[in-house]
Amino acid sequence: MDEPLRLGVIGLGRAFMLMLPTLAQHPRVRLVAAADPRPEARARFETEFSAQGFNDVAALCADSSVEAVYIASPHQFHVEHVRLAARHGKHILVEKPMALRLADCAAMIAAAREAGIHLLVGHSHSYDAPYLRTAELVRSGDFGAVRMITALNFTDFLYRPRRPEELDTAQGGGVVFSQAAHQLDVVRLLAGSEIATLRAITGRWDPSRPTEGAYQAFLTFANGASASLTYSGYGRYDSDEQLGWIGELGQSRDPESYGAARRGLAAVASPEEEAALKNTRAYGVAKSTAAAATALAAHNHFGPIVVSCDKADLRPVANGVMIYADETRRFEPLAAPQVPRAEVVDELYAAVRRGERPLHSGEWGMATLAACLAILESARTGREIALRDGVSAG
Repeated sequence: MDEPLRLGVIGLGRAFMLMLPTLAQHPRVRLVAAADPRPEARARFETEFSAQGFNDVAALCADSSVEAVYIASPHQFHVEHVRLAARHGKHILVEKPMALRLADCAAMIAAAREAGIHLLVGHSHSYDAPYLRTAELVRSGDFGAVRMITALNFTDFLYRPRRPEELDTAQGGGVVFSQAAHQLDVVRLLAGSEIATLRAITGRWDPSRPTEGAYQAFLTFANGASASLTYSGYGRYDSDEQLGWIGELGQSRDPESYGAARRGLAAVASPEEEAALKNTRAYGVAKSTAAAATALAAHNHFGPIVVSCDKADLRPVANGVMIYADETRRFEPLAAPQVPRAEVVDELYAAVRRGERPLHSGEWGMATLAACLAILESARTGREIALRDGVSAG
């Protein structure tokens, strides 16, 4: 096997915590540096990985030991950090959403192109093995063309501890930027086509959480397929019930923990207290999972999804794909993951080491952001939004 990628991390917050088991255990990547303003996070990283910690992103990007960076900083800093990393010739994996404005996405793509480096966007759930396998089955031609996709997800997203900007849509808060990006990526992968039109409504149903907590969207694709998307983060019904109580991260869940997120916020008296509560989940404060056994019984997922084709309905689940044909049904299992979210590193590694064109390129991320913005615009104006090449055509 070729040498592992030498990876630097920008931002040791919650996104990094979710990717930590992957980055710590995948044999094709080695953590060599991290940048974060919090000294406790840097100290923990230096001890755990025998690696360099920086309080300055520019210093990390200038470090010759780093050949690729994972940008897990807050949304509003992505464009600045991508430009900086590209200027130093580092390959880039930037968290979704790629940015908050299409102009920033275009600038990031241009910076990567000028530097001759690879720019990938993720993690999003379109990296998950069940959806990748479903897409392979669709592309095989055995089931005919995709006609309709139905996707839904009900979670407690809005009641997990948040910083003030995460409850402000203008700063990238709410479920559209953070959660629709996942769902849109998944249905775009499964449809195998770009979005042509989008009509949506959004829900702001709790004045104490003044951002979008829910949405519904109807999409048509350039190849004639359609998709309906439903998401609610209001912490009541939990759609993991339909997936055997396997959680989004592939973990077993306890249905008796109903309402835990709302109960956790009940004792919080101010935005400052809530931000502090969120910080307890960040690296350097929360217990690290880097050295823990991370083999899971199931893969990541993003709620119940059905792909309706000419000759069958396909239903990806956390451990495989159910196939419902005209006269028979069967289950195609997937082996349990040894490293969660391994597909993210696999795609980055293939791009950098083998020169393979990544699916989740900057252009892919820009098209996803365009669809997120179209959800907000359609909800605001009551109009159907036409998209062309990933951007609004209206």
